[in-house]
Amino acid sequence: MAKVIITMKIMPESPDTDLERIAAQAYEKIKSFAGAGETKQESEPIAFGLKALKITFVMDEDKGSTETLEKEIASIKGVNSVEVIDVRRAIG
Repeated sequence: MAKVIITMKIMPESPDTDLERIAAQAYEKIKSFAGAGETKQESEPIAFGLKALKITFVMDEDKGSTETLEKEIASIKGVNSVEVIDVRRAIG
């Protein structure tokens, strides 16, 4: 089975939204969807103090679309939008 590396961009509702709380809840949803694998988190400044959360994780290609995971993460309180910004097939 091939692995894919997915990067999601999570936009909070406001600059005052607690990104750490969103990240913790998103990690739980990612773990239940993709399994316990390698993950990475970073925040990206957008404008006027607003920061987006970027989470990168590895999952089996057989899982298919991340649409259900995106919907689950979008349902977290304080999340404005979720978008997959990068998908790469892992080699090796």
